[in-house]
This record gives sequence, structure tokens and C-alpha cells, in this order.
Amino acid sequence: MQYFGELISLGVAFSWTITALASEVGSKRLGVLSLNVWRLGLAMVCSAALMWVVTGNPLPAHASGTAWFWLMLSGVVGYFFGDWCLFNSYLCFGSRYGQLFMTLAPMFAALSAWTFLGQTLGWNSLIAMAVTLTGIAVSVLGRGEHHTLSLQLPTKGILYGIGAAMGQGVGLILSKIGLDQYTADVPATLLPEIEHYLPFGANMIRCLAGTACFMLWILMSGNLPQFKKSVHDHKGMKAMLITVLFGPFLGVGFSLMAVQYTAAGIASTIMALSPILIIVPSYYLFQQKITTKGVVGAIISIIGVSLFFLL
Repeated sequence: MQYFGELISLGVAFSWTITALASEVGSKRLGVLSLNVWRLGLAMVCSAALMWVVTGNPLPAHASGTAWFWLMLSGVVGYFFGDWCLFNSYLCFGSRYGQLFMTLAPMFAALSAWTFLGQTLGWNSLIAMAVTLTGIAVSVLGRGEHHTLSLQLPTKGILYGIGAAMGQGVGLILSKIGLDQYTADVPATLLPEIEHYLPFGANMIRCLAGTACFMLWILMSGNLPQFKKSVHDHKGMKAMLITVLFGPFLGVGFSLMAVQYTAAGIASTIMALSPILIIVPSYYLFQQKITTKGVVGAIISIIGVSLFFLL
């Protein structure tokens, strides 16, 4: 079927949009810590069940200690730090702007690849960074007193948004290092049979690290009673289940499928459309105003993301 990969990529963009909206609802009702423990814990169980069905072992049996180290570190950086920042940004200014700041993730991924993998930063990456930053600046800056520029969003929320993008970008590179090591650990005779399922095993390790960190934080901060109480919030738990369904499962699974049917750059660009797709639902669900400046800024940011992959 022509454009099958592009259609899947568009479906993933809608999936990320639904995840962001549900995460905003879940964060407000359950709290950031409780939501992430339930979300990552359930995603870990589902990933382990999938590995058990396809490999006969719920754990990544062939992963070495080195692979576990990098994947656990990726879980701490990406799921614990990154998602903690992301969901707190939702509480500060909503999932619409939170998703806008996530367009910075490719920039942090490029910088991390330069740091950890020795990859060069070409002129295309620098142009893409500049365009993405310009789009975000258009969205968050406005005219203040005496015709000077001022931030139109809470500073704390902006810092959370930047932290979320940093966590995802750096976590992506760390997970690549771990997944490459995991793949190298698998015997050559078994690799063709289970190669497509290795990302789910790697994600299980990342979820394990993230869940452990959030649970430890809950215990140390005295929020265990709130966590126990969260199970009785039916609307919050429904929102959490939606984030798991459309995030770690449908979102991740179909994103892996998309790059099998179309170029990775095209797929990545289409999947990054959520900052635009989320604008209208945010208006109806959370009464966030739609402004020309906000729409233009989101479009510029998406163009910046596309330049990372298409130039």
C-alpha cells in the first residue's frame, strides 16, 4: 500500500497527542509521582508479558551487565527525570505547551550523540536547532512593559519543559547505546528470530529503573498514603490507562513499524506533529486560547524538527 508508513506515522502523532492530553488529566488528579509509578509499572509488566510470549522469558535473558547499566541509566534520565519534568510542565501551563517544548528533544539528542558517540554536528543540525528555538521563542515571548520582550509563560514551567526535552533527548542516546550492546549480546543464531522484539525488552529495563526511582521518591517524601489513595480515583486511573495504551504500547509499537515502511526522517517528522494536533483538543478540553502567535510558533518548531532529519 502506497504511503502506508506515512499513514502509520500520522497515527503515531495522534497517539502521542492523546497520551499528552490524558497525562495532563492524570497528573492533575493522581499527582505526578503516583501517575508515573502506575504508568511505568504497568508498562513494565506488559513489556515483560510480551517478552515472555515471544521469547519464553519475561526478562532480557541475553542482556549483559553493560547493557543493563546503559538501559537503566537511560530509564533514570528519560523516564524519571524527563517525565517528571514533562508532567510538571503540564501542571504549570498544560500539555499543549509541554509538547511544544518537546520539539527541543532532537537538539539535545544531537548534542548527546556528539558527546557520547562522537558524531559530528553539521550545519544542518545547527540550522535545525536555530529554527526550533525560534519557533518556541515566538510562542513564549510577548510584548511586556515599555515595549520590551517578556515571557508569557511561568519561568518554572519553561524550565520543566526544557528539562523534559533534555531528559528525552539524552535518554534516547543512552538507550541507543544500551540497545546496541543488548543486540551484540544476543547469540547470532537467535538474533534473526527476536531482533524485532529487543526494543521491548530494552524498554522493560528502562521502565524498571523509572518505576524504582519514582517509588523510592514516594517513600522518601512521605507520599505513600496519597499513592494508595490514587487507586480509588477512577477518572485518574482511566487517564493513566489511556497514557499506557497510547504511549508505551501503541505509540512505541507503531513508531517502530513506521520506520520499516518509510524513511526514518519522514516518519520522525510526521510523528513530531503533536504540538500542532494538540492545539484544538486543548481548547475544547482545557479552554486554552488559540492564538496566531502560538500556532505560528508551533509550525516553526515542527519545521525545525523536520530539518534534523530531512536536510
